[in-house]
Amino acid sequence: MTIKSLELENFRNYETLSLKFDKGTNILTGENAQGKTNILEALYICSTTKSHKGSKDSEIINFNSDESHIKTIIDKNDEDVVIDFHLRKNKSKVIALNHEKLKKTSELIGILNVVLFSPEDLNIIKGGPAFRRTFIDMQICRLDSSYVFNLSNYNKIIDQRNKLLKDIYFQPALKETLFIWDSQLQSYGSQVIKKRAEFVKELNDIVKEIHYKLTGNKEYIDIKYEPDTKEDEIEKKLKENAERDLKSKATSSGPHRDDFTININGIDARKYGSQGQQRTAALSLKLAEIEIIKKKTGENPILLLDDVLSELDSNRQNMLLESIKNIQTIITCTGLDDFINDSFKIDKIFVVEKGKVIDNN
Repeated sequence: MTIKSLELENFRNYETLSLKFDKGTNILTGENAQGKTNILEALYICSTTKSHKGSKDSEIINFNSDESHIKTIIDKNDEDVVIDFHLRKNKSKVIALNHEKLKKTSELIGILNVVLFSPEDLNIIKGGPAFRRTFIDMQICRLDSSYVFNLSNYNKIIDQRNKLLKDIYFQPALKETLFIWDSQLQSYGSQVIKKRAEFVKELNDIVKEIHYKLTGNKEYIDIKYEPDTKEDEIEKKLKENAERDLKSKATSSGPHRDDFTININGIDARKYGSQGQQRTAALSLKLAEIEIIKKKTGENPILLLDDVLSELDSNRQNMLLESIKNIQTIITCTGLDDFINDSFKIDKIFVVEKGKVIDNN
């Protein structure tokens, strides 16, 4: 699988843009804040339906427009597949696959698989639980449509239950309806917990070997799933915490409160790991992401490297290079430094400046 082309209209700082990518290594070079990362963001959206920055659709659309369009053509199994995104400020996004509108955004999952490396990946290790939940959820969602369904419904019901908790303050009689949401959270939440546990077990098997090699056979990594609630006890715990939830006007228990501990040689990397250890752990997880996609789909993902090469030491650089052989790669950088020139066979270079891109070939 490869990305053949990308077209943008009113996306971030691009009024219009049309790019054709090489099957090998593509470099987007230019000074900071010129629009390099925006190109990777557009490709990431075409893969996952969401921005890796967590941005809302309205924040992505160019200031001078009410709509934005992303179109990418990919080569999948020697056939062209066209992905169209229409983002609208005051309406829901519209997604089309081969010019046919999709009924659900989840139908796009798995069509285009990308793995994005960015400086923000360090948050998976050193950030709060939400970063780790998002990382795990994104990996499962791209490989399992049933998980998308269960997680989406669980999150919707959490929002509805939280709204009800606020409403009860003004209308106490509504308290009798809490059990309706609790039973649904049990139904969907139990499936979320089950799938997360299965995925972390599989992830562990892959990431341990990668991390061991990356550290010169010196350090062991272990990811431990820490569910807030047992799979079959969500409804029970919700009832136990009902009074507390009513006071805080928020749901205090369930898989939306889960966390994942990442240990190195038995020590919590978030609390006690050095910056080097945290970077290595983050890189190991992203490399494991590549391997899981290969294993599950039989295809190489597209690799997006957002200004991360300069932050890696030579050992991590070499490990990354070894892992991405025969994978289409799109790299952003501020300059073609010695490492990039010496380490990559560069197939295409684009110069990015103030929302304009020059094909420098």
